[in-house]
Amino acid sequence: MYLLIPAAGSGKRMGADRNKLLLQVHSKSLIAWTLLAAEAASSISWIGIISQPHDWEDFKGIIANLKISKPIEFISGGSTRQESVYNGLQALPANANQVLIHDGARCLATPDLFNACAEAILHCPGLIAAVPVKDTIKVVDASGIIQSTPDREQLWAAQTPQGFDVKLLKQCHAEGVRQGWEVTDDAALFERCGIEVRIVMGEETNLKVTTPQDLAIAEFILSHREQGTGNREQ
Repeated sequence: MYLLIPAAGSGKRMGADRNKLLLQVHSKSLIAWTLLAAEAASSISWIGIISQPHDWEDFKGIIANLKISKPIEFISGGSTRQESVYNGLQALPANANQVLIHDGARCLATPDLFNACAEAILHCPGLIAAVPVKDTIKVVDASGIIQSTPDREQLWAAQTPQGFDVKLLKQCHAEGVRQGWEVTDDAALFERCGIEVRIVMGEETNLKVTTPQDLAIAEFILSHREQGTGNREQ
């Protein structure tokens, strides 16, 4: 299975002056944890990192220290996530029929989740990892007035990996360019084109590290996992 990792994350909301994926959590960078999970996932055979070229040297240094055995290619990112994924699709090997796309900032995804998504995409045109929403969600207007309360039973919080048929996703991206659509994930392109996207159960710990608070939560989760590993080894 081919894996694309959008990794052009700005550190603005993190209060950082560099790509947030270079920030450290539990003694490794965010991108390192993401790559280690991909390395440990038996289904993943090729990795493409989509980022701005000025980050490539830093990323290459991280990869060298991780001793990743799988082939990794660097792909120039665009000005938006949508453009970056479009670039990534063009860089896939010609024999890639399905692809997983995973945000580099979701550094807590497990190898099991990668493998589950890789297996599921063999049987459907598109999928996303997601978890049921636990909070009550309110739709609010520009004045801060609640307009409605959607049925929580029908609401899921989208995560990554997201998986797609490569040919279909390329067609949807091309249509998005023609129509001027701006979307925040690739599943939305499938939805607009009327193509079915299914849910694969995600992981509650698979948060997207965006703020300093997220970084602290990630530190706690990784520390807890390490302790669990240590307990099993004793």
